[in-house]
Amino acid sequence: MKFGPVLDTTQLKRLKEHKYSCTSSSVLEPLLQPWWNWVVQCLPLWLAPNLITITGLILNIMTSLVLVYYNPDGKEESPRWAALMCAAGIFIYQTLDAIDGKQARRTNSSSPLGELFDHGCDSLSTVFVALAACVTVGLGTHPWWMFFQCFTGFALFYCAHWQTYVSGTLRFGKIDVTEAQYGIIGLHLLTFIFGSNMWQQNLPLVGFGWNIVVVLSVFLAQSYTFFTEYLGCILSGGSGKNGSTIALSWLNCSCVLLPGTLTLTIYAIIGISSMRIILRGGAGKNGSTVAGTSVLSPAIPLGLVIVPAYIIACKSEEHIFEEHPSLYIIAFGLVIAKVTNRLVVAHMTRSEMDYLDSVLIGPALLFLNQYFNNFIQEYYVLWLCLIWAAIDLYHYCHRVCLEICKELNIELFRISAREAVPAGAVSAALDFAASTNGRNGRHRRT
Repeated sequence: MKFGPVLDTTQLKRLKEHKYSCTSSSVLEPLLQPWWNWVVQCLPLWLAPNLITITGLILNIMTSLVLVYYNPDGKEESPRWAALMCAAGIFIYQTLDAIDGKQARRTNSSSPLGELFDHGCDSLSTVFVALAACVTVGLGTHPWWMFFQCFTGFALFYCAHWQTYVSGTLRFGKIDVTEAQYGIIGLHLLTFIFGSNMWQQNLPLVGFGWNIVVVLSVFLAQSYTFFTEYLGCILSGGSGKNGSTIALSWLNCSCVLLPGTLTLTIYAIIGISSMRIILRGGAGKNGSTVAGTSVLSPAIPLGLVIVPAYIIACKSEEHIFEEHPSLYIIAFGLVIAKVTNRLVVAHMTRSEMDYLDSVLIGPALLFLNQYFNNFIQEYYVLWLCLIWAAIDLYHYCHRVCLEICKELNIELFRISAREAVPAGAVSAALDFAASTNGRNGRHRRT
């Protein structure tokens, strides 16, 4: 945990020069633009964009935690009303997350802090949305599938910002975060209507439940994209020596490692669209990142979280993950959220990202405790890991926001000394946002 300034003078200067760049071909966002435009026009001009974002995040986290409270291991029947609350929480968060940039333009309060704050909230939302989705379909009965789903989601969100760090442009496909959010809303609504036990009913012939169908559907969708769009690119030659890949040779392993192997495999598949951008060279000098570093360098911080998370879960004598999956996922989700936030800051300040971070102390404690034959009960060490990750993440975000506010002479949750855009300009801006495709008119906060 760093108690001095987090951002140096050079980083703050580059942050002020940062220009938001985003492309999207989302299927749903053009259809949702009229709804978002109507909602933002109902907001008062004194309402700060960041206050809109944080309100949605708090509602999203609270509704997810209610569901997790009643079904912490994801094995029991979840209350139907809790699933409905989760659906409402995601819908509200998604709507508020979509209109914060519009409100910033309405009030003439756009700044680089808005983009950073938006991505920071998204990194936290990803943790609780992914966990709640697993709980609502009762995936705790198959804990390693639960591990696979959650950590794949965390890694995919990280990859989105990894390719942004490389190319300088945030890219979203036809089926992306908005479609995923509405898909999860659909899962919660099905649980509300039919009950969570429906997901445990085995299908004829195949012998597994609907919850596994959800997992396999994600796998098949991503595999289809991989084989139809990216396989040709892979076979045409990699970035390694003599056109090879950068992968290591295959290692023999026992069946107990299969879930982890699948996790890493699918993580590679669903991140292939980002990796295509990463491996073909960045926007910096000689094909480097925007910071001038190696395009593969962000893989190390991510690996320092996912690999220990899997090893600790596998080697736990107390079966810490199987017994407390929600606690485990939240703890490591906060760790990944901190690492992702540092990646976003590195991109926006065009600076190098350090491999090690103070938030990794939590996972290190779990690892060392296992090394010394569980000197302390793992359950308590896991709680210590979660508390440390939460404090470290809050401290980092708090310091970064304060330093940026001081540098830009703005306030985080208030619109200070700024004139609102005239009414005619507001209408013109909203019409332009409605005519644009997706996130160009949605998240632009700079």
